[in-house]
Amino acid sequence: MRAAERVDESKMAERGGRSGGRRGGGAGVASGGGGLDKSITLPPDEIFRNLENAKRFAIDIGGSLAKLAYYSTVQHKVARVRSFDQTGKDIEPESPYEITVQEEITARLHFIKFENTYIETCLDFIKDHLVNTETKVIKATGGGAYKFKDLIERKLGLKLDKEDVMTCLIKGCNFVLKNIPNEAFVYMKDADPEFRFQMNHPHIFPYLLVNIGSGVSIVKVETEDKFEWIGGSSIGGGTFWGLGALLTKTKKFDELLHLASKGQHTNVDMLVKDVYGGAYQTLGLSGNLIASSFGKSATADKDFSKEDMAKSLLHMISNDIGQLACLYAKLHNLNKIYFGGFFIRGHPVTMRTITYSINFFSKGDVQALFLRHEGYLGAIGAFLKGAEQDNPNLYSWGENYAGSSGLMSGTSPDVCPVQRERSGTFDMLEMDRLERTLVNLPLLKDPSTYVPDTVDLTDDAMARKYWLSCFEEALDGVAKRAAASQPDATDVVERAEKFRQKYWHKLQTLRQQPFAYGTLTVRSLLDTREHCLNEFNFPDPYSKVKQKENGIALKCYQSVIESLDSLGWEERQFALVKGLLAGNVFDWGAKAVSDVLETEPQFGFEEAKEKLQERPWLEDSYPEWLERLKAPPHKCALIFADNSGIDIILGVFPFVRELLSRGTEVILACNSGPALNDVTYSESLLVAERIAATDPVIRSALKEEKLLLVQTGSSSPCLDLSRLDKGLANLVRERETDLVVIEGMGRAIHTNYDAALECESLKLAVIKNSWLADRLGGKIFSVIFKYEVPLK
Repeated sequence: MRAAERVDESKMAERGGRSGGRRGGGAGVASGGGGLDKSITLPPDEIFRNLENAKRFAIDIGGSLAKLAYYSTVQHKVARVRSFDQTGKDIEPESPYEITVQEEITARLHFIKFENTYIETCLDFIKDHLVNTETKVIKATGGGAYKFKDLIERKLGLKLDKEDVMTCLIKGCNFVLKNIPNEAFVYMKDADPEFRFQMNHPHIFPYLLVNIGSGVSIVKVETEDKFEWIGGSSIGGGTFWGLGALLTKTKKFDELLHLASKGQHTNVDMLVKDVYGGAYQTLGLSGNLIASSFGKSATADKDFSKEDMAKSLLHMISNDIGQLACLYAKLHNLNKIYFGGFFIRGHPVTMRTITYSINFFSKGDVQALFLRHEGYLGAIGAFLKGAEQDNPNLYSWGENYAGSSGLMSGTSPDVCPVQRERSGTFDMLEMDRLERTLVNLPLLKDPSTYVPDTVDLTDDAMARKYWLSCFEEALDGVAKRAAASQPDATDVVERAEKFRQKYWHKLQTLRQQPFAYGTLTVRSLLDTREHCLNEFNFPDPYSKVKQKENGIALKCYQSVIESLDSLGWEERQFALVKGLLAGNVFDWGAKAVSDVLETEPQFGFEEAKEKLQERPWLEDSYPEWLERLKAPPHKCALIFADNSGIDIILGVFPFVRELLSRGTEVILACNSGPALNDVTYSESLLVAERIAATDPVIRSALKEEKLLLVQTGSSSPCLDLSRLDKGLANLVRERETDLVVIEGMGRAIHTNYDAALECESLKLAVIKNSWLADRLGGKIFSVIFKYEVPLK
């Protein structure tokens, strides 16, 4: 069910003679036995990535698939800013700080799934590329761990330590539910696409985990470490496989499911209408319900097709499991059931029958949920068991889209069902350890229903087509910008082209499978692009642009403040808002703006004001905001800043200054890491230092900690209020924040436009995309000024 990196068998003969090497090329690896009689090509950069820096391993071996997990350290470049040292070296006159590029080491989890038939070849490859592993033990789980124990220990020279299967599954399930926002989904048979993802609830417990392997295990999970086996059944995946083999003579599980997908169960099953001539009204049973599985085979004098028998068998077992799971959920007052195991394995036909069964027996009260990375749960859990001394659960983790395979639809016209056999395919999941622990913004009205994104591109075909084309058309420009940011690097053109190709391929995948990485949104498209840029060591392509624009804006700051101070109170309030909006125009991520900034270098703050829509604005709550300012001041305002340069310096800081003058404390939150020309936390510190040198209001507020600069924990042009730095969340509570200001198209329109907060909020942005403006009923440079007061 995931888009896989396929082994290119057409090139095996050509590459088979090469010796295995470290990163940088394919390695032809011949099988040493185990029934594998052909060579396969394993490109290390694309499958076993960063293997030379692997520190710890775990493996989950099932009946047909092996899932390898390893932890590695990843060295990559980061752009750092700092005040100029006093060494007397030449500096540009407009530079308020210097930029240095440094090497940084971060942690990454790698999970790779492949067929057991390839296990010996893969172990050989791992052994050839393995350097300096920290452990002499490999944690293992799954029924196949005993079978391959001697082989693994002999090949890798590591001692195999077996872990309990169910414990590993639950640890893995908890981990993905906490760290991957679009992990869980419901399956909707007739929808296009058929996946509907669920935003993670901040409190994932309790839930029911139904693992359908050979049999069925039903486990109630109450906390991270507390779970209880509450029931099960001997009628499970093994029953379907065994009876199916007897009925159809088909020995392969995936082929059996393929037969079932083409069958018509009503040719074999006896329905309610076959017994009663129609619906059974007294009991409220539809005439199309199954009254007796395989009921017609007892009386019909004919042979039944393999497809029809397989479909009937699938329904029989799925309905039995669904009813059992539903009864246990109701008995324990649970409304969420996560399904996993070999029987599920992402097959649409099994998810469809399980979902129908749960809906029918629960009358819609219980939800059947499936997981994007269900196949990795055991491997993740085994890894976590082996890495407890590193306390991986103390950190937040994020999926790295650049190195992960995506979910694949079983109904895609490009996917042949026979590929369910998955011969020669490898699936990957990569997760990066984040520097900051991420939590919900405490001011979210209802974290369980909060959805950051305004438009679901998975669901909106017209919007999806537009935005995918928009990102595709912008790709060459982004690659050129990336190359231009590192003029002294000898390999920069090559890396920029690799970035372009990788992101282009991601966009093509998303055209065919828009749900590949969860709900497709403008935010996920932007984040995927940032991941791909980082993959090829372009940590901050706009660093020089931001440095220059910050320098220019700082020179204008004092005159802007003097101009504002000369105005009357009411006139000043409007000028401050207009300055915020004008600053927001300077967004290099918007083509309409970047074209102007590239061709009109004189375009500045006053020119941006002229671009703004005249009042009344497209969304205009300014009168209500002005009225609120006549009331007592807010206690503390949280402001999420957007762009560097004119935006932060001439737009945001004057607005902050006014709030401080009113007696309102201010928390100014900026991105932890770079994205486009958005201001980062480290840049904001240097900018604030320069402003404070000439502005006593800002200087005093910083000294008295009435103005606090913090990082969001994000490196995205958008804003997910459910994944913010824990320190920021604590500060919001401590300072009793009662106003949240969100500025910018990415943070206030693409995301959070509909976000409901417990306190007053101000969302403002300038629409710099003509398609989006038209969709919202406006024109380019239309203004959104949305002041909201929560209902009492």
